Amino acid sequence: MTARQPRNSTTIAGFTLLEALVATALMGMILAALATITAQWLPNWNRGIVRVQRDDLVALGLDRLAADLAAAEFIPASRETRKPFFDGANRSVTFVRTALGPNVGPGLQIVRIAEVSSERGPTLVRTQAPFVPMTNDRVQPTFTDPVVLLRAPYRLSFSYAGVDRNWREDWRQQVQLPKAIKLTVRDAATQRTLSISTATLIHAELPVECIVAKSLAECLTSLLQPSPSAEGAKSRS
Repeated sequence: MTARQPRNSTTIAGFTLLEALVATALMGMILAALATITAQWLPNWNRGIVRVQRDDLVALGLDRLAADLAAAEFIPASRETRKPFFDGANRSVTFVRTALGPNVGPGLQIVRIAEVSSERGPTLVRTQAPFVPMTNDRVQPTFTDPVVLLRAPYRLSFSYAGVDRNWREDWRQQVQLPKAIKLTVRDAATQRTLSISTATLIHAELPVECIVAKSLAECLTSLLQPSPSAEGAKSRS
């Protein structure tokens, strides 16, 4: 009988060169497919992120704008008039409110929110100035601290409503403050009204002297009459 030959224990199992080439080709095809898919959805992803960030900025600007308008106070511009310091137009609004800011002391400030032109298109900017009762010299306030509230391609327009609840595009030289202000946001390119449009109520609608008056109509009518200081100034002249 012949003895069996022992097996070679040094033999190592593995892939052949052909199998390695096939695996490399498959890996390349998978990576190419992933790159193609990524190239297709990545721009859409970026556009979605930009749109979400822009919508957040618009919502933040509208929230600040609504809070500012709601805090408008019934403050006459001078002693010669009893009408409130409020000038509302379709693209701008100017009013008086309690001073607000980290470096602002107690008192009142004039807030102007208006659309200005810039390199990127129409931009809604908030500025402020200390409130000082106007005199005969009519010194215009100096507005500072600009804050951008809304940028292109969005544009904002104001509408004002009184106790009659009828919306109008301006509110000037009125005896009362508007009861509500509507903020309409449109796309500048398509003029489409966006769903983020909103409205806000003004807390102070009447002067202090009319709060306890028995007849609101009589109190408002008396406001149309010249103040005693104005009549005295006319008599002296």
